[in-house]
Amino acid sequence: MSNLVIVESPAKAKTIQKYLGNDYEVIASMGHVRDLPKSKFGVDVEHDFKPQYIDMKGKEDVIKQLKSHAKKANRVYLATDPDREGEAISWHIAQMLNLSMNDDNRVEFNEITKSGIKNGMNNPHKIDIDLVNAQQARRIFDRIVGYKLSPFLWKKVRRGLSAGRVQSVAVRLVVDRENEIKAFVPQEYWSIDAKLSTASSKKIFSAKLTAVDGERVDKTEIATKEEADALLARLNEAEFKVSKVKKRVTKKHPSAPFITSTLQQEASHKLSFQSKRTMKVAQELYEGVEVDGMGAMGLITYMRTDSLRISDEARDSATNYIRSTYGEDYVPAEPRVYKSKKNAQDAHEAIRPSMPEFTPARLKSSLTSDQYKLYKLIWERFIASQMADATLDTVSVDIMADNCLFKANGSTVKFDGFTVLYEESKDSKGDNKNLPKLNEGDILKVRSLEGNQHFTQPPARYTEASLIKTLEENGIGRPSTYAPTITTIISRLYVERDGKALKPTVLGEVTTDLMKEHFQNIVDAAFTAKMESDLDEVEQGQRNWINILDEFYGDFSKTLSEAEEKMEGKRVKVPDEETDIVCENCGRKMVIKIGRFGRFLACPGFPECTNTKKIVQETPGTCPKCGGKIILKKSKRGRSFYGCANYPDCDFMTWNIPLEEKCPQCGCTLFQKGGKSGHKICEKQGCGYDRPILGGE
Repeated sequence: MSNLVIVESPAKAKTIQKYLGNDYEVIASMGHVRDLPKSKFGVDVEHDFKPQYIDMKGKEDVIKQLKSHAKKANRVYLATDPDREGEAISWHIAQMLNLSMNDDNRVEFNEITKSGIKNGMNNPHKIDIDLVNAQQARRIFDRIVGYKLSPFLWKKVRRGLSAGRVQSVAVRLVVDRENEIKAFVPQEYWSIDAKLSTASSKKIFSAKLTAVDGERVDKTEIATKEEADALLARLNEAEFKVSKVKKRVTKKHPSAPFITSTLQQEASHKLSFQSKRTMKVAQELYEGVEVDGMGAMGLITYMRTDSLRISDEARDSATNYIRSTYGEDYVPAEPRVYKSKKNAQDAHEAIRPSMPEFTPARLKSSLTSDQYKLYKLIWERFIASQMADATLDTVSVDIMADNCLFKANGSTVKFDGFTVLYEESKDSKGDNKNLPKLNEGDILKVRSLEGNQHFTQPPARYTEASLIKTLEENGIGRPSTYAPTITTIISRLYVERDGKALKPTVLGEVTTDLMKEHFQNIVDAAFTAKMESDLDEVEQGQRNWINILDEFYGDFSKTLSEAEEKMEGKRVKVPDEETDIVCENCGRKMVIKIGRFGRFLACPGFPECTNTKKIVQETPGTCPKCGGKIILKKSKRGRSFYGCANYPDCDFMTWNIPLEEKCPQCGCTLFQKGGKSGHKICEKQGCGYDRPILGGE
């Protein structure tokens, strides 16, 4: 053997081995092999924050294999993931194997394809020590915050808590949003809405009152029913006449290819994937999948990126596909180039199919359901990003009635362009489609004229998608940290899911309040973003990593000492959450407590009453087998499913979502299968009812 290539995962190793052939041996490090010790701080803050790295427990066999194979090799290539973390893994392996830091032994694969691997192997370079130092600084930042601040939380709140550089800010965002919702006072307002038609058409369209006597009517301007009724009385006998018709052609541009954050957001919106699930599947697609008749192939480019750059080769491939499939009209006059945000790391391309000619339909039989759904999303977004604009004929109509202005808007598709393939999920504006032909001076028939009551709405709770978007917009975290951050704050019980929404627990609220009082910087979005910016400057060779750690540690250490002094002898009580569940032993309302294994129900009468029970989430409908309640359960891998509450006496279970709706054939509960565009089915044995979900349901 003459050449050894070290990657991170066995799947990636298998795919690369196929392309490199017998002159190379490709083995996996299984991620990191060295790290700071778990049992102690492991950072010498008195001597330039020198880290004490040790071989990771459980990696003994992997390390032994790496050393053994490296001894036999004439040359070792380090081909870990092409990012900050991957660079650090390569550096640790090089240290462990006594490889020279001056050797050109680092190779990077932006895509695991024949050309991607050839390009990487033809361009080896030295390990980027600036990138390594940025990762070391990030790791030590996290170690300082975690090891110094977590014990403070243990003493003042409860054992087992943790604080983190990014996670504490994420929790604060969720808590602050919840506080906004609690403080929100709804404000009543009314709208005046008309249903109109022309004299020559039965087609009815909507128009909304926007101005009275030349004064604009803002959203909340009509504050009461009395005001609305007065306007309706004024308009009751009024003539509705078209005063202006404005027609124009508007262009709709395709969205850019995915970066990590937008992929996670769109997979949440369109596929209902949690960010952790999205990244797991994306990793599989990047590292390689067995394709029928082709062997192992990497199907997408590297999935941790915030760059919108794409290669000329990929753009040409997409253009050829568009031209041959849809025709020349669907190819834009100029190739599309998308501009990355200011602080984007441009080392990698946007997330795209590594071989655009491999359509989702062509690969479907080789992919799991999740892999197919995500690949289809990535492929369609990328191809659409290289297509021509859609064009719309839009009409804006002003209608006057007793010096009151109503507006109606409509649009029709003139040329579908990229929308023939893909549209980003966005809220509908509710415009009319296909307004009837309207001309200035037309007198309109009033089909209905109503005052409609509304109330202003509080801000929505964060979802995973909107929280990731906010973290990105504020420069908090990087592509590799979004999914792990959300997983951490939920597993630490600071935040819980309420459907798709993220809701703070009482523990999250109490801990955030304590952090805001004593460690303002740690939960301050601007401060955390500045730290990320500092790490980027280290990566670019513009800052010394030891200096930025020193600047942080001095203030942090002082703040920690002051907090411990102020909180001497004090402890923060986490209030119990009262539920509507009554203790069957003593009649008190049970409360939610947090123990070693998570949240559970307990009687507040302890120690007189020691009743406890699991928290069970009931769902709509009843079991089609025995008529019992259906409850939400979790598989060993954390996937949600639904089962009968009478288990083990009744073994009914399903992955499909129970609905309140009843089967029109047998009266049993219906279940939703396959998401918003799926089916409603009856799972009663022998019934067989099945119908597609209609738009708007």
